Amino acid sequence: MSHVRRCSRTACRQPAVFTLTYVYADSTAVLGPLAAYVEPHCYDLCAMHAERLTAPRGWEVVRLPVETSGGGPGSDDLEALADAVREAARPPARPESSPGEPVGEGRETMRRGHLRVVRSERDDHRDPRMP
Repeated sequence: MSHVRRCSRTACRQPAVFTLTYVYADSTAVLGPLAAYVEPHCYDLCAMHAERLTAPRGWEVVRLPVETSGGGPGSDDLEALADAVREAARPPARPESSPGEPVGEGRETMRRGHLRVVRSERDDHRDPRMP
């Protein structure tokens, strides 16, 4: 039994030919050839919805070239897409700091939703009654 992947858009029954993924850290939407298998945070799109794709204001859309001569995406295309997404998701490297410089890290003292209050080492040595 051949299972054809369908477009992720609601009520669209067209076969998927592109895969859309987001790199939130870079505010980028990446549209590339159909991935070899379904990923949970990616969207499969038909040609019409891929062509009409727009991104939110401030975001960039990267459209990777798709080979039309072959029988689907090549392994090099899929590997390049996966590498680009992995690289964008990797946390930034920490800069080396010289001794005596504050490193900008501290201890979390309170959390409310997605916000955190962080006290640095220097704040811990101050008189708590002083602002």
